Amino acid sequence: MSILPSLFLAIPAVVMAGGLAPAKRPDFSAVTSVAAARKLVADGYLVESLAFPAELGGPPDKENIIYLPPAVVTTRALVIGTLKRMSRDGSIDRMKVEPDYRGDSIVPARLRMTAWRSGEKTKFEAVIEVW
Repeated sequence: MSILPSLFLAIPAVVMAGGLAPAKRPDFSAVTSVAAARKLVADGYLVESLAFPAELGGPPDKENIIYLPPAVVTTRALVIGTLKRMSRDGSIDRMKVEPDYRGDSIVPARLRMTAWRSGEKTKFEAVIEVW
């Protein structure tokens, strides 16, 4: 059984004198309503997005809407580009997206995207750390 290595992505690290230090991630634990998330969208701290990407058939339904920081949207777009290429070349034909939430926050703490080809054990997994 061959499995593609999981791709673990996070908000980029910040280079500091003396080495690499992880970027400080915001805490979205207090964002427990759509109104609070939309306020942060208006202020530029979050972006309304679709959990299952529209580029891969995700519906624009309210159940598919998630809120992500702009840097994570950029990282997610890179993963979606990879998944689109894999879909075009026939490497994958199934996909699931699982947002992992922390506490009562409606901003996912992590976004897990898994794709595979029917009948095969090989899979692609990307885990995007949000906060």
